[in-house]
Amino acid sequence: MISSREDVTKMILAAKVSKGLKWSQVADAIGLSKEWTTAGCLGQMTFDKAQAETLGKLFDLSDEAVAWLQIVPYKGSLPTAVPSDPLIYRWYEIVSVYGSTIKELIHEEFGDGIMSAIDFSMDIQRQADPKGDRVNVVLSGKFLPYKSY
Repeated sequence: MISSREDVTKMILAAKVSKGLKWSQVADAIGLSKEWTTAGCLGQMTFDKAQAETLGKLFDLSDEAVAWLQIVPYKGSLPTAVPSDPLIYRWYEIVSVYGSTIKELIHEEFGDGIMSAIDFSMDIQRQADPKGDRVNVVLSGKFLPYKSY
């Protein structure tokens, strides 16, 4: 019996490793970006029935696990306020150091509002560089202005 979406995430990760799959292959199987697909497989997004069934076949999941993939998850994947994983911590550091700059520049350009994490896309690519390859991350979110009422 599966008691949470986290149980399904563990099943997916174990199957991914045992089958030697890459996230881009999983994404191709369901027809979505590798970024969104990975977030979904890690328990942060909801899959529709067809997507969940495709994942079920790909990862050899039970019908119960496939059903869990279609339930809206509790979002927020970090176990602590300050992450301890070095890669995730660097993102926390980026926001800690540059967050106020990002906020200031968005407000200057767009006005009082936020960048949506719902109407959002992300693209992560390797960028070749003779001094050492770079991680190129593009975040794109719809601007949502605060309204007066």
